[in-house]
Amino acid sequence: MKKEKATIHDIARKLNITASTVSRALKDHPRISEETKKAVIKAAQKLNYQPNHIAAALRNGKSNIIGIIVPTVDRTFFSSVVRGIEEIANTAKYNVMICQTYDNYEKEVATVEALLNARVDGIIASYAKETKDFSHYLKVKERGIPLIFFDRSNDELEVSHVVIDDYIGSYRATEHLIQQGCKRIAHFTNTRKISIYKERLRGYRDALQNNGLMYEESLIIESNLQLEDGRESMLKLLTRDQLPDAVFSASAFGIMGALQICKEKDIKVPDQIALVGFSNEPFTSYTEPGLTTVDQHSKRIGNAAAEIFLEEITAAYNQFIPQKIVLKPDLVVRGSSLKKK
Repeated sequence: MKKEKATIHDIARKLNITASTVSRALKDHPRISEETKKAVIKAAQKLNYQPNHIAAALRNGKSNIIGIIVPTVDRTFFSSVVRGIEEIANTAKYNVMICQTYDNYEKEVATVEALLNARVDGIIASYAKETKDFSHYLKVKERGIPLIFFDRSNDELEVSHVVIDDYIGSYRATEHLIQQGCKRIAHFTNTRKISIYKERLRGYRDALQNNGLMYEESLIIESNLQLEDGRESMLKLLTRDQLPDAVFSASAFGIMGALQICKEKDIKVPDQIALVGFSNEPFTSYTEPGLTTVDQHSKRIGNAAAEIFLEEITAAYNQFIPQKIVLKPDLVVRGSSLKKK
């Protein structure tokens, strides 16, 4: 049979004191003697007492928990954002609850529902690639719970966003390749309906056109931008009659796959094909040659998202105006794109 969880009433009976005294002792109330506090803590440990945070949140209207929704935590970008959120949240006595959607819409809907049931005080999210219906997030807003999006934005919901300037990052990456003498630059992208990939494609296109180069739809390859996708996309390019002299990928994993194929096919990087990626994942500095990438300053994104949450949670009712913070990315130049020595 399942063992019942111990409650403050069990501790109270064991020590022959009131449940309210146990509650105050566990909260380190100044009116409770040190002797009683020690006895309560000892009894709580012996009974394996675990506080019911949801019940406490129902009573107090505050859980001191921020729900964080990410596609996956095993990407350095997302784990670094979480670290940035925790840095700020922990100093304000908030804990975080991290949930993964694996870029699946149904999983995301269930996750939002679970966080609402857990009575979190706010949600900071990077929504799934599959998400087109945002009614589950609208429910968060309707309940008056702070909702902050990061990385991927949706202006229709009128909530706060923390993003980088994807357009500028992509423009600089493409222009860098042009300055290295590249004239036929391919681009790996994801679904063009997602704002970040739409902006990265726009930056790529404008950099070409502003530098007198033609935009060719045939050089745009869509995929999920994972490692295997980068490999497959590069193989597609190598079947073309006219090869590109550079590839700019909207993800670091995509460009890593491209580099692997180039090495397997004895294509010299960057002399024959220069490579640039997006998102300064740690592995990009360990390859040979090192991969040029756009640094998104992920920890700063997390810091900013947590700061917005704290501002919103302390604002008077209906007095908070949603913010959109746009951080400037940096291009980290390494050997994969340096044709000009």
